[in-house]
Amino acid sequence: MIKKEMIAMLLAGGQGSRLGVLTSKVAKPAVAFGGKYRIIDFPLSNCINSGVDTVGVLTQYQPLRLNTHIGIGIPWDLDRNIGGVTVLPPYEKSTNSEWYTGTANAIYQNLEYMESFNPEYVLILSGDHIYKMDYEVMLEFHKANNAEVTIAVMPVPWEEASRFGIMITDDQKRITDFEEKPANPRSNLASMGIYIFNWKTLKEALVKNADQPALDFGKHVIPYCHENGSPLYAYEFTGYWKDVGTLSSYWEANMELIDIVPEFNLYEEYWKIYTKSEIQPPQYLSPNSKVERSIIGEGTEVYGEVYNSVIGCGVVIGAGTVVRDSIIMNHTKIGENCELHKAIIAENAQIGNGVKLGIGDEAPNETAPHIYNQGIVTIGEKSEIPDGITVGKNSVIFGVTTAADYENSYLASGKTLIKAGEE
Repeated sequence: MIKKEMIAMLLAGGQGSRLGVLTSKVAKPAVAFGGKYRIIDFPLSNCINSGVDTVGVLTQYQPLRLNTHIGIGIPWDLDRNIGGVTVLPPYEKSTNSEWYTGTANAIYQNLEYMESFNPEYVLILSGDHIYKMDYEVMLEFHKANNAEVTIAVMPVPWEEASRFGIMITDDQKRITDFEEKPANPRSNLASMGIYIFNWKTLKEALVKNADQPALDFGKHVIPYCHENGSPLYAYEFTGYWKDVGTLSSYWEANMELIDIVPEFNLYEEYWKIYTKSEIQPPQYLSPNSKVERSIIGEGTEVYGEVYNSVIGCGVVIGAGTVVRDSIIMNHTKIGENCELHKAIIAENAQIGNGVKLGIGDEAPNETAPHIYNQGIVTIGEKSEIPDGITVGKNSVIFGVTTAADYENSYLASGKTLIKAGEE
């Protein structure tokens, strides 16, 4: 019988609907980040850097790009004979086939996978946060306290505490109570959605609660463990951690990478972030180009000017074009004499010559103001914008558009242009 001390289960099935058109064709953990990475690279790299070499990745929504990105796990050194990385989509069972309905239901449906490693501990992670964390230190804390469940928490500003699941602890960091999004929080320790369970404790809680609709850790599993007297502890994390679940937080996290002293450093020798890299030629900057405070991915050609931006791999930026405060993902082509202000452009888009994005006064987005805001212009993947178009702020374009889609070559602030067949 194989025996692993701790295995990880990485929840990567989320749609990430608050990222709008960025996730209409791709799962949130597979969204590009920081010029050459995808969001899921961060928890996967944390695993291998922490000595966790067995990771089950639970996929569901639009998994194709995620599956091809992970492959057999070579970039993370997770191509092992025993353990390694395994992609776990929902599958047909003899009695019925069912989608994963809640975070804990997804784990429950993979009991056999976990059982095969006979682990002592199971680490539960989510695939959509940007952070570096040594899970081994958390495991040592878990063992030292004889905990059955350890929940990673981080202090948040008091005024934001009501947005999170909040843990109330005693002076030994034992959890005495918890509240989901409390109106009047009694603590500011927010759950990060990172858990270490003793395998026996986890298995019992999942089996006993299996028939709960949308079985969830916060709503069902952890309360069950607490009520049955399992010792629950809070492990306090003080490093950088960002939930990039909204367009504005995604934009901010990318922009923080290019700060003069980045709070989140991608260049640390002892804690590398691994990813699957395409074989690309080096960047090319033409004699007339200008680049300031930006990340430029491999294989990108810059003939214009780039300021304060994160540019992916294989991008072309035409002569006379000025890009500011923007995120441009892999293999996007931008024509000549364009102006881009605070734009997020997804992969494989084509922007014509003389296009201006992010121009004029702000207006709330007409279809989804809770998604498209903060003055950002969002262009979905494989979208095309013809020559000479001007686009306002808080607007979104998705699909292959033609001049006929724009009145007087203009799309006003707050407008949504999504071509049929793209949603």
